Amino acid sequence: MILYHGSNIEVRQPRLLPFQRALDFGSGFYTTSDLEQAIWWANKTMNRRETGKPTVSIYQVEQDGFTNLNMLRFDGPNAEWLRFVTSCRKKSIESCSWDVIYGPVADDKTSETIDLYLSGLYDEKYAIQRLQPQKLKNQYVFKTERAIHILHFLESKAV
Repeated sequence: MILYHGSNIEVRQPRLLPFQRALDFGSGFYTTSDLEQAIWWANKTMNRRETGKPTVSIYQVEQDGFTNLNMLRFDGPNAEWLRFVTSCRKKSIESCSWDVIYGPVADDKTSETIDLYLSGLYDEKYAIQRLQPQKLKNQYVFKTERAIHILHFLESKAV
């Protein structure tokens, strides 16, 4: 499997950074199997940090790489995913037993729905109805050192 990480720099050695922002799945090293999504993250990161160049680092994970890892998987924007993402964004979940979390990205297209759900203006059922038709990209978040070690750097590309 090929995974991409978008940033303002090349990342040969992925590492876990301290919790800084309210992200979908909390702190960790974020990747995606979607090149377009990684390019979008690279540009967003460069613009936010106002330094570097948008760069996509490319990794390979062996077919059995996830076998011995504790993985949480969300196959779509369902109630469990919505509760987990909003808990992470409210920073009420940070430590967890998962090595890797996989699921849809709550991106700019979904942020309004999630914000309205968080504020109580949308109930869970209505928020999920609004999220279901969207074609959300994916993310793999590596949350432990053990998980990071299955990522094998291949190359990086300026985008």
